[in-house]
Amino acid sequence: MSDTSLLQDSTARAYQGARASDYFALLKPRVMSLVVFTGIVGLAVAPGDIHPVLAFTALLCIAVGAGASGAINMWYDADIDQIMERTKNRPIPAGKVTAGEALGIGVALSVASVLLMGLAVNMVAATLLAITIAFYIFVYTMWLKRRTPQNIVIGGAAGAFPPMIGWAAVTGDVSIESLVLFAVIFFWTPPHFWALSLWRDIDYANAGVPMLPVVAGREATRRQVLIYSVLLLPIGVSPYFLGFAGPVFGAGAAILGAIFLYGAVKVWLKKDEKSAKQLFAFSLLYLFLIFALLLGEAIVKGVI
Repeated sequence: MSDTSLLQDSTARAYQGARASDYFALLKPRVMSLVVFTGIVGLAVAPGDIHPVLAFTALLCIAVGAGASGAINMWYDADIDQIMERTKNRPIPAGKVTAGEALGIGVALSVASVLLMGLAVNMVAATLLAITIAFYIFVYTMWLKRRTPQNIVIGGAAGAFPPMIGWAAVTGDVSIESLVLFAVIFFWTPPHFWALSLWRDIDYANAGVPMLPVVAGREATRRQVLIYSVLLLPIGVSPYFLGFAGPVFGAGAAILGAIFLYGAVKVWLKKDEKSAKQLFAFSLLYLFLIFALLLGEAIVKGVI
C-alpha cells in the first residue's frame, strides 16, 4: 500500500470514533515515563535549588516535548509502522487517529513545551529541549532511521538529553556532570536496541529499516553489543569517580554494569534469541536502577 493510500485509509477509519487513550498513545507514554524519570534525576542531583512549581513545570515541558516528538515520529513512520508486527497496532496504522491529527498534535505540543520552558524556567533548558525535539524528528526519524545502521548510535543522543535538561532547569547551564548523565544514556542506547533488533531483524528487514543485523548481520551486531557494553561499565560508574555520586551508587553501578556486560558476553557466545531477549529486558532495568540510585542518594543527602 502506498503512503497516500495508507493515509486515506487511516483517515476514513479514524472518524469511526477515536478515544482519548488513542491520542495519548500517540505520545508514546512508556518512552515518556523513562524520559521524565531521567529528567527528575537531573533536577535532583543538580546543585542549587528550584521552586517546586518551576520544577514541576520543567518536568511537564520535558514530558510534553517527548510526547510531541513521539506523535510526529508516528506521523512520519506510519507507512512502516503498518508493516512491522511491533508497531502495527499504533493509532495511525490501526486506523484510530489520522496522520494529520498526529502531525498537528505533535507540532502544537512541541512549540508549546519549548515556549513554556523558556518563559517559566530558563532559556538554556528551553534550548536543550528544542534541540532534543529537533534532533529526534529531523536527524533520527527523517534522516538516519531509513538510511544507515548507525541510526541508533547517532539518534540515541535525543534520548540522552532529558537529564541535561533537568540539570539546566536548576543551574541554568551545562556542566561536565550533566554531560556524564547524557553519556550514560547515549552509550546504553545501542546495546539496548541492538539486543532488540537481534530477534526482531526480520521485522525491520520487511519494513526496509537498515538496522545493524539487517545490514551487517547478526555476528557483527553481537560484536557491537559487546563493545558498547564494555564501554558502558566505566561510564556508568563515572558519576562516583567525578564526585557527584557516593559509594553506594559506585558499588551499585559497578555491579549493574558487570551484569550488563555478562549478558552481552552471553549474547556473543550463545548466539541465541533467548540471550538477546534477556539482555534487552535487563537493559531496561539497568537504566532505571542506575538513575534510581542517583535519585536515592540525592534524596538522602537532602534529608541529611
